[in-house]
Amino acid sequence: MTTLAQVGTAPQTARLATSLWLVAVGAGVVETVVQVTNALGDGDSMSSLAGQIAIRAVIYGALFVIIDRYFRRGVRWSRYFVAGLLGTVGVASLVSEPIDWLVSNGDLTTVDWTATSVTIAVLRTVHLTAVLSALALSLHPQTARWFNAKSRSPK
Repeated sequence: MTTLAQVGTAPQTARLATSLWLVAVGAGVVETVVQVTNALGDGDSMSSLAGQIAIRAVIYGALFVIIDRYFRRGVRWSRYFVAGLLGTVGVASLVSEPIDWLVSNGDLTTVDWTATSVTIAVLRTVHLTAVLSALALSLHPQTARWFNAKSRSPK
């Protein structure tokens, strides 16, 4: 049985997608903190990392605002923006580094199993799982109907 949510009430699929998009952003922020802490511990200077930190802060901050302020409220463009950007560029950025590493090293026996590498692997897994799950829920028919109904409703 298919039920339609009222225009003002987001269906469960949209609410869960919102939460998962925010989990993905949060995992990205935490991974950035871990990576920066690790780089500083390895002797990198803060000035060499400042540009990367600034770019990530702007990206994660903008995504948080878009998800919280627009996606959560059913603003139609935000669904396409978040799903399109995070579903393509986001997924590619999450899997490219591990794929490059596997291609370069050939197998998993050479993994340096430190607390940092395990933490990053767990965060990356949470991040990727949240993105793929949120993407599926963002494209779910109930979510699509709600976003479409919101775009036709009076403001």
